[in-house]
Amino acid sequence: MSDYADPRDRLVADMRVLLADAEALLAAVGAESKDKIAGIRPQLEAAIQRARTRAAEVEAVIEARARESALKVDAYASEHPWQTAGMAAAVGAGVGAVIAILFSRH
Repeated sequence: MSDYADPRDRLVADMRVLLADAEALLAAVGAESKDKIAGIRPQLEAAIQRARTRAAEVEAVIEARARESALKVDAYASEHPWQTAGMAAAVGAGVGAVIAILFSRH
């Protein structure tokens, strides 16, 4: 989970900056001249671009970790087919029991 912390923290920080810039833009729209609005717009656009970049970085990290986890699960299932089948059967039985209980109550 620590692999996600740095990109996630940067994304959160960029989103806070983006929100602050958006609030400043809204305040400028209501109270200030076009010059002030024009001055805030580049800051807002830069913050949006940074947030998009950070979101893409976080997405890439999550995608890589998910792919790695899927490969590990696949390798485990290939090495231990009977244990995997047993776990699947146990999960299926558990889900079936929960469904049966829910249907029996109605």
